[in-house]
Amino acid sequence: MSDGPIIPSEGNFFENISFRLKLIFRLMLDRRVNPLIKLIPLGAVAYLLFPFDIPGPVDDLAILWGGAYLFIEMCPQEIVQEHVDELESVVEGKFREVTDDEKDD
Repeated sequence: MSDGPIIPSEGNFFENISFRLKLIFRLMLDRRVNPLIKLIPLGAVAYLLFPFDIPGPVDDLAILWGGAYLFIEMCPQEIVQEHVDELESVVEGKFREVTDDEKDD
């Protein structure tokens, strides 16, 4: 477990959700993450899809958020940090517009 949050909280709500989904997807595919820990997000999704929804949709969101948070926190910190660094990395470069005359056919 970490001393503080590994995932940065800067950015807007939708950027944070997108970042977390990408991170979870990468961690699910990483063979170094314990398969039992991978059951956490799968269980959260299974709970969401369960046909009997007594308390309502708010609990579904809480379970999904809690499952995602718990999954990331339970994964080895160095693996999570590796994926966070890769997701945050920026490729430096220059771009230019290509006109129709410059396009290769």
